[in-house]
Amino acid sequence: MSGISAPLGCRLMRRMLPLLLLVALLCVACSTPGHRSAEGRVLFVGNSLIYVGNTPAVYAALSASTGRPVATDMIVRGGATLHQRLTDGSVARALQDQRYSVLVLQERGGDLMCSFGRPSCARSRQAVKDLALLARNHGTRVFLLGTYQANPQASRELVAMESEAAAVAGIPYIEVSETLQQLRALAPELNWFAADGMHPGTDLALLNGLLVHRAVHGALPAPMALTVQAPIYDSRSGLTETLRSADAPPPLSETPLRGHYSQATMARLIRSLDTAKH
Repeated sequence: MSGISAPLGCRLMRRMLPLLLLVALLCVACSTPGHRSAEGRVLFVGNSLIYVGNTPAVYAALSASTGRPVATDMIVRGGATLHQRLTDGSVARALQDQRYSVLVLQERGGDLMCSFGRPSCARSRQAVKDLALLARNHGTRVFLLGTYQANPQASRELVAMESEAAAVAGIPYIEVSETLQQLRALAPELNWFAADGMHPGTDLALLNGLLVHRAVHGALPAPMALTVQAPIYDSRSGLTETLRSADAPPPLSETPLRGHYSQATMARLIRSLDTAKH
């Protein structure tokens, strides 16, 4: 009888087992590079319209509530533009250092409707396009999250120009302004704006999170009480454009460290979103 004897074969298998396990682990890692889940890690880039109320943390809490836990980071600064984030290389470095599954861009309010002049408008459009291309080269899905205008005519103009910029960049547009117009009429009792009358109130931050959730996951979550275990920033945040986790300790000690939405508020807003025309 030829071949390896049974005892010798067993010894060889025992010696080879660690190597075989290592090869198997390497194969799994190569086949799913950096994907801890289908959603993984999400980067938000923008200004105070993102960080007031902490839309990234609200979105993370919503996503976790539907069984899709994500980590959310942000590169934000009050009054910042996407052109600044393109030219300083901060987004490029973040995409290089981390494996983001989704990038959410939000421009300074009014830039894409040329409120600050034609040159600023052109820079804004180009920045959206260039950042979208940069992210796609890293295998990252990109969305443009809209801003908002209170005046109905300005709102329509804003949505038209933001959606055009997203179309030129080849990315989905998450419309906010016209939806907000409708929801303010359907649910006027909700806290839409901060005390300054301009920045997002807590319920507008929730609306932003819900709209991002619907865009990324294809559906709204079920209405349930939601707790956001993260700083809830106002316009005086102390934040700079340094990359940070949405739930990282805040620069200012007086910043609240959690937010909460009742089931009634969640149901009211989700029902209003279902009622609103798209």
